[in-house]
Amino acid sequence: MKKLQFEIKNLDEALDYASKELRIKKEFIDIVVLEKKSMLKLKMNNLVEASVNVDPAEMGYNTLVELFQNMEIETQIEMKRRNDIEISYQINSSENPLLIGKNGKTLENIQFYIRNIVNSYSAERLIVLVDIGGYKENRKRQLEILATKTAKEVARSRIEAKLEPMNAYERRIIHTKLSDWRDVRTVSEGEGHGRHLVIKPKRR
Repeated sequence: MKKLQFEIKNLDEALDYASKELRIKKEFIDIVVLEKKSMLKLKMNNLVEASVNVDPAEMGYNTLVELFQNMEIETQIEMKRRNDIEISYQINSSENPLLIGKNGKTLENIQFYIRNIVNSYSAERLIVLVDIGGYKENRKRQLEILATKTAKEVARSRIEAKLEPMNAYERRIIHTKLSDWRDVRTVSEGEGHGRHLVIKPKRR
């Protein structure tokens, strides 16, 4: 649970202060007075604790529901907690291609948005995954096939191979797939949207 402790003279201002510092709406914050501290001239200072009173994963789910309602797109959303720090949202709709976007760009933006929402309510950094119509699972299989095929060619020819630009998630899939290979290694090169992987032969 995300918490914040601070001292304040006027308790009526505590909720406003906590909302500003936590960057969370006031209705999602509880205030508890931990201690009253005496000051000069009989004035009192209050040590208070502000804590988030909602589940970050549920906030992510509700945000997705609201997002698609505003877009007037009917969806089915399944939320799964894989462990204490990983949450996934599986989405299906009649507009899957629209929500995925070209090369998964729209899906990537949706995930980025939901990840920020979820983590704004959490005390620790959570891993948030969003998939639409099984796109990422299919893409993962395609990338693993590509990685294996390219790595075999590099190991045979001893000539490095440059792959197309990919986001960090896709590069990680290939890094992981080839991490145990004895004959090749993977290196990320380039900047921004041009960042890509190079599969290189290992020195013998």
